[in-house]
Amino acid sequence: QVQLVESGGGVVQTGGSLRLSCAASGFTFSSYDMAWVRQPPGKGPEWVATIDADAGGTHYAEIVKGRFTISRDNAKNTLYLQMSGLQSEDTALYYCARDDHSERGWGPTGWYPKGSWGQGTQVTVSS
Repeated sequence: QVQLVESGGGVVQTGGSLRLSCAASGFTFSSYDMAWVRQPPGKGPEWVATIDADAGGTHYAEIVKGRFTISRDNAKNTLYLQMSGLQSEDTALYYCARDDHSERGWGPTGWYPKGSWGQGTQVTVSS
């Protein structure tokens, strides 16, 4: 059974930083591309970033490029998202998602995986 458990969210001031983590279990973590998807209040899901299974490649939505860094530790079955320069528009529920390259949804920042998601961790940026 696939389990993805996010942590690290919280309230941060504009310009601040946070590091999100996602602990994965129930599948071979190192075999899958992984992604972060967020859902702002009252809006649909937005793709944030994706990392290849072997961490050889990373891909970012334009709105977070240069501010967010996705990474993974396959030995620890953990996905990370380092966020800096946070802005009010980054306020959202952040989900870790396994990218099965099958079912996808379309959002304002591009395609996002609709496979297995965690329960999410809330990030609130206050001014």
